[in-house]
Amino acid sequence: MSPVTTIIAKELRSYFVSPIVYVVSAVFLLIFGILAYLAVVNAGNQAIRMMQLQGTMAQLNLNDLVIRPTFYSMAVVLLLVLPILTMRLFAEERKLRTFELLMTLPVGVNEILAAKFISVCLIFLGLLVLTGIVPLILAAFSSFDWRPVLTGYLGLALLGALFLATGVLTSALTENQIVAAFASFGLLIMVWLLGALGAILGDTPTGNVIAYLSFVEHYDRLVRGLVDTKDLVYYAGSIILMLVLAHQVVDSQRWK
Repeated sequence: MSPVTTIIAKELRSYFVSPIVYVVSAVFLLIFGILAYLAVVNAGNQAIRMMQLQGTMAQLNLNDLVIRPTFYSMAVVLLLVLPILTMRLFAEERKLRTFELLMTLPVGVNEILAAKFISVCLIFLGLLVLTGIVPLILAAFSSFDWRPVLTGYLGLALLGALFLATGVLTSALTENQIVAAFASFGLLIMVWLLGALGAILGDTPTGNVIAYLSFVEHYDRLVRGLVDTKDLVYYAGSIILMLVLAHQVVDSQRWK
């Protein structure tokens, strides 16, 4: 096995022998199920009201009434949940005094960061796969456009990867897991609010630049079924930036 694969296996074992991954998974899946259920109930109520007014069977757009609201709400859930997954990545190494041992291994910082990031991404992607049962159940009872569903999942995966990369950075900055989680949450909130600031400034060069720096607009387009190169470049560039900053932090502490 390569060093990266070995570290990934070690990280996954660490996650699954602790209660964190099970609690986070249960909360994540429960909230996703509740949000989808509430959206379906709302769509059903609207169908009943329209049928009472028109006297005929209503044709509802499940993409607008169920799929899109659920994906929008899940962005907030990721903001709250994913920092909990990443808070232990480096902070726990320092707390247990294994960080120095990790740094003395014949493995580069790039490989260590990549392994830790990939391990937590695998857990997150596993959770996304489990949520796929919701659109499959909906498809058994009604028809809808699958393109916004697939692009919405792409948006969730990219948004989650960005949040996780940010969590890797904040975990590398401290040995306190709680501080790492709150730092990640605070940083992501500030980036989120850039979208509101950009909207206030309107269609101006400054407003457009600030709005582009926020992940809200890019995620919104993916949820609506639009795949734009600039959105993919934004997420790829932002993830790389967070990991490069984390690399600088870890590498600077390696020689202390």
